[in-house]
Amino acid sequence: KPKIIEPKLSKNALEVASKRYLRTDMAGKPQETVGEMLWRVAYHMAKAEVNWAGNGIAMEVATKFYERMVALKLVCAGKAMFEAGNPGGTGQLSSCFVLPIEDSIGKIFKTLGDAAVVHKNNGGTGFNFSKIRPHGDKVRNVPGAASGPVDFLRAYSAALSQILQGAKRQGANIGILNVDHPDIEEFIAIKSEDGTVKNFNVSVGVTDNFMRAVEEGENWQLINPRNHEVVRSVKARALFQQIAESAWKSGDPGLAFLDTVEAGNTVPRFGVIDACNPCGEIFLFPYESCNLTTIDLARHLKGKEIDWDDLKETVRLGVRFLDDMIEVNAYPVPEIEATVKNGNRRIGLGVMGFAHLLYLLGVPYNSSQAVKIAKELSKFIYENAAEMSAELADVRGNFPNWDLSIYTAKGQPMRNCAVTMVAPTGTISILADTSSGIEPVFSLVTKRRTFYEDDKSNHSTKEMLMVDPVF
Repeated sequence: KPKIIEPKLSKNALEVASKRYLRTDMAGKPQETVGEMLWRVAYHMAKAEVNWAGNGIAMEVATKFYERMVALKLVCAGKAMFEAGNPGGTGQLSSCFVLPIEDSIGKIFKTLGDAAVVHKNNGGTGFNFSKIRPHGDKVRNVPGAASGPVDFLRAYSAALSQILQGAKRQGANIGILNVDHPDIEEFIAIKSEDGTVKNFNVSVGVTDNFMRAVEEGENWQLINPRNHEVVRSVKARALFQQIAESAWKSGDPGLAFLDTVEAGNTVPRFGVIDACNPCGEIFLFPYESCNLTTIDLARHLKGKEIDWDDLKETVRLGVRFLDDMIEVNAYPVPEIEATVKNGNRRIGLGVMGFAHLLYLLGVPYNSSQAVKIAKELSKFIYENAAEMSAELADVRGNFPNWDLSIYTAKGQPMRNCAVTMVAPTGTISILADTSSGIEPVFSLVTKRRTFYEDDKSNHSTKEMLMVDPVF
């Protein structure tokens, strides 16, 4: 194996690494250095390479992955950093999952069981509850017997909050309810009125039609999903006002623009996409999970210029790394393996450090020049990622659902149904000591409260003073 290199890390980064990513003994003492951890991850992903080439390939590709990772140009998703090649881990490398919710007690609780397994193995889950018949609707022929989606969301929240993820933290969830569901008003108010639903984000699934009705002050029909009958009609603006008031009070609900999501669905003949992972960076089919990894843009500079050749190399290795991750991943339930590994092979190569890149280039975040740079970067990253996916397809085959996708019409080979997304990169941006996601730096010196899981009542046990490194 190559010589182990220790990346240059800040004190905060080292603390986060030993708390979140390094292999530890029973007493919680780290059993590896950060350099060793990164080799463990690089080598674990590269094991997949032997499926398509000779024996020496794993070492060769692992070394390439490792070089990018040690330079912090490519930073693997936090969950996978802890799990990959870790004998004490679960082997589940995906960060995000979406699970289906059908209108039957058996299926609702099967999904809750699947979600529990995902959470035990450190994943986050998203659900769209809109197929569940409204509260007080009839069940068989008994009127007024149905619980409704909000009651089931509370049940999910209560059950899943009992699972500590690898004793590291509680899992995150998102619950979506579409804006034409009869229980939408109760759903909108859930976070501002009920303090128990702490482990769920909630979002209202809105359509272009609803937004038009809001703009034009029209009425809006609420429809029972069981029989598609109109239950009542409300003023679209009044509903929108409730959403805004509640979001102002409690930070929830968000809005999920379902038509926009569906317009970006690259496998439309496979199904409809109407739910996302807890932070909303990626919308997934039911039983789909996604593997994420992030490029630190700020580390791809040559003097005052973006180093496009270097960035291209990182993008290409990132796509290969993620396609390998799908192969070596452990899947918590068989349906997820069918949809991911033997279905769409969706990957999410993301970016962070955009604000730092702009600092270093001397470009204000809120300038038209910054927008121009963002467009140029995202086009470049997407095109090179798609090209790499196509090259992998030539060797490894298209993703199995390719014939249900938009790529058949173009005759474009693709190993993955989609290649890019942008995550918040909350913790890994501390590891890389860079600005998170595509966001501005909101404060140059911050006190960050962290490590909530060490306290039974969920209070922060540690304050970190974060000083922006570029500043």
